[in-house]
This record gives sequence, C-alpha cells and structure tokens, in this order.
Amino acid sequence: MKKTVVIGFLGTQLDYAGRGSNRWEKWRPTVSLCQQEDLVIDRLELLHDARSLHLAERIRNDICSVSPETEVRLVQIELRNPWDFEEVYTLLHDFARGYAFDTENEDYLIHITTGTHVAQICWFLLTEAHYLPARLIQTSPPRKKELGEVVGRYELIDLDLSRYNKIAQRFEHERGETVSFLKSGIATRNPAFNAMIEQIEKVAGRSQAPMLLVGPTGAGKSFLARRVFELKHGRQRLKGRFVEVNCATLRGDSAMSTLFGHVKGAFTGAQTERPGLLRAADGGLLFLDEIGELGLDEQAMLLKAIEEKHFFPFGGDREVSSDFQLIAGTHRDLRQWVEEGRFREDLFARINLWTFDLPGLAQRPEDIEPNLDYELERFARDSGELIRFNVEARRRYLAFACSAVAPWRGNFRELGASVTRMATLAESGRITEALASEEISRLQRAWVRTPGSDCVDEVLGEEAAGLDLFDRCQLATVIETCRHSESLSEAGRKLFAVSREGKKVANDADRLRKYLARFGLDWANLTKS
Repeated sequence: MKKTVVIGFLGTQLDYAGRGSNRWEKWRPTVSLCQQEDLVIDRLELLHDARSLHLAERIRNDICSVSPETEVRLVQIELRNPWDFEEVYTLLHDFARGYAFDTENEDYLIHITTGTHVAQICWFLLTEAHYLPARLIQTSPPRKKELGEVVGRYELIDLDLSRYNKIAQRFEHERGETVSFLKSGIATRNPAFNAMIEQIEKVAGRSQAPMLLVGPTGAGKSFLARRVFELKHGRQRLKGRFVEVNCATLRGDSAMSTLFGHVKGAFTGAQTERPGLLRAADGGLLFLDEIGELGLDEQAMLLKAIEEKHFFPFGGDREVSSDFQLIAGTHRDLRQWVEEGRFREDLFARINLWTFDLPGLAQRPEDIEPNLDYELERFARDSGELIRFNVEARRRYLAFACSAVAPWRGNFRELGASVTRMATLAESGRITEALASEEISRLQRAWVRTPGSDCVDEVLGEEAAGLDLFDRCQLATVIETCRHSESLSEAGRKLFAVSREGKKVANDADRLRKYLARFGLDWANLTKS
C-alpha cells in the first residue's frame, strides 16, 4: 500500500483556537484532516513562516495526540506578502521543483482549505499543470445540525477525473469560438490552414513574443494581425492601440521618422517633434507589414526596441520607451535575404520564434466557397442589400474559381473585389449566370501577363493591381533594364538610346529618375529587390 502524504499551509486564523482545552471544541482544518475515520495520513508537510512557528508546533503536538501514526514535518518558508500572487506562485513553484516526490510509493494530496485565497489558487494552478503530482483535498466545517461534531468533512478533487470533463469541455468550446473568431466565422476546410489558426490561437493566448506572418500579397496577413489584436485586447492582454504600417512605403529619413519619431530640427522640414508609430503602439500591437523592405539601420533600431523596450528618436539623444507586441508580415524569403546580407540575422532570429506561412487562395481551393459566402455577407453588411447567386451562376463561378486556370494572384483581396463587382451589378438581389460569365472574362483579362512582368508585382506589391496592361509591360522592361545595369545613368542610356540622340543635353539619369518616381520607386529600391 502506498503512503498518503498531505502538503498544505498552516492556517494562522482557522488553526488557531487558543491554547486551552476549549480549542478541541472548535473546528481546526489541519487537525481535523488527521481525524477522519476513513482517511489515514502517513505524513503531513506543514508550511509556515517564522512568525507562526509556535502555532505550528502546537498543531503538530495536537495531531500527534489524535493521530500518532501521522508524521508532521514543519517546513519553514519565507513569505513577505501572502497576497502577492507572483511571490506566492514563485515560492510554491520552487517548492514543487525541489521536493523529492516518490510517486511509486506515495500518494500526494494538496490541502487547499488553509492559506490565503492567493495560495489556494496557486496550489490549484500548479496541480492542474502537473508540477505537483497530486490530487486536491478540501476540508470543511461540520454542518450546523451536526451538534457536538468538530471533525467536519473532506472532499478529494482529482483534476483528471471525468467529473471535471464539463469544465474541460467548456474551455474547449471557448477555444473553438476563439479559432472561429480568428477566421471571422469562415468555415474553412483546408486542414493545414485550420491547424495553423489553432496554433496561432494558442500562441496569441499564451505568448507576448513577436510573430511573423509569411505569405503572398492579399493572403490575409493584415486581417489576421488585426484579429489577433482584437482577441488579445478582448482578453485584457493588451490595453493600447493596433498600429499598422506597410514598410514598403517607407523611404530614407521618413522611415526613421515614421517608426521611431524625430526631434525638432532632426532634418530639413522637421519643424516639430514627432512621436512615431512605435510609441503610438505602446501597450498595444504593432503590425509591420513587409518588414523585409526596412533598411539595415531601421532593422538595428527595431531590434533594440523589441529587446530593450527603449530606443532613440531620429536626431535625438534621449531614449524613449514603448512596450508593444510585434507582428511582422512579409512575402519575402527572409532566410535567403539574411544570407544575401539584406536582412539582419539577429533581427530575423528575434522575430522567427513564431512563424506562420499563410497559403495563397490558389493553394486553398476548398476554401473558396466559404470565403465567397463570407464576402457576400460582408457586402450585405456594408451596403444593407442581400445579394445571392442563381444556382447556375454559383456553379459556373465556383468551377472557374477553383480550377487550375485561376491563379488568384491578388488572393483573398482579389476574390473580395470580384464578389463586390458582381454584387454591385446584380439586379433584384441576384447574380445571374450572365453576370458571373462577365466577371470570369474580366478576371481572365486581368490575369493576362507578358514574360517578365511578375517583377512589377514583386516591386509594387498590391499597388500593381491598379496598373493598365500597357503600363505594366513598360514598367517591367524598365525594372529588368535597371537590374542589369551598373548605374542609373547606364540604365538611362539603354532605355533612351534613340531619343537621346536628338537632344543637346541628354540627361538620361534624370529622365529615368522622374519616370520611376511616378510609381514611388527609385534606383536603390529596384537594385535591392
């Protein structure tokens, strides 16, 4: 037979019942624990502080008189504030790690009746997490009708028993609701995507570490980051704002200023101080989309801000602080960029703890139908008009959308735009087969590409979707020429080889610079892409 060992706190209030013989007329939980007829305690580990030593010794002597078979070990602890959750949890956690549990020969019970409410909660958490290989035991005083009875009752609480399945099921139900929240209630069918969302739910609830979302433009990185923020904010894990910035739009001094702020006079045009987005995200969540587009200097400052929660505003000599959670997004292969020296290895290591690859829409054909329904519902919320497909129209559109000929380069953003167009043109709340066919033709025309034009998407990202085919072809040629030239001037000479002959002063570099500026590009941007 295994020995029964109980671990618990001395009850400085309930266990104290005076020094006289009348103390036996009162219910004392620690003493009554050893007076139960059907429970034999072989050893009692009684935790107490130095101030309560005399009371602990009195309780030990009283137990020996009523239960001589019980060995009482007094365990003195140093506890300054028994209402400090962190201090109590740390103390009990250290006790659990240092205790020589012998589960082969001993059964362990944790007495949760005595001690502060904080101590009782900590006992429960440590037992539930299996830091303590034990069951809980709760003693209670006798009922009023039990006159003359002072022993009271006890109850064993085994957190692994089926009676607690309902509690576990409730938590599982709430977790399922959380996963659905992250997916906006979309009943996705892709197993890999659903498994990824479930893991994101766990990480969001348990970790403050940075997260990295990797996926093509339009795959839903920004949307998911905001949902994570709303989830954490709803659970009181974050109190600040959701701050989002696309790093691909930041250039030169403006990148430093936008992210880290600047002091007055830091550069030409800095007429006033600017706090910056990192400070705006204090206490909240900062989403840096396309983080790979940041320059190496900005990457170094960002690493310091993540690790130390302090950084210098641009042009300033006094540190400021901001404690934010970071979610980064990118469509780049950052590991490859680290090897090429385009991205700092230490920053990548810092944000790569939790990396999630978001597949594009074309890789999730089974999820097109539920997302189609979601987009129709969103249109109804925004417009106040309920739109539905005719049966044949829905069948034809889905057959095309789920086929291999539909690349969905713009991913879910492109699907949303497609649904919005059909819903806007629908008459009497119905998308007809003719309307679906028209939209299919429109998508097919938009997906027509010339060789080499994918570089336009690479450089412009989602903004490339707004280009005419003419501009796309022309810009693709310019990009490829720049990438195969040693300088801006050389690229200009190649591109303007004919027209430059008719000019007295052929400023090819200036002409090319102005052309690139129309698209928000410059030489440095192209040559590093």
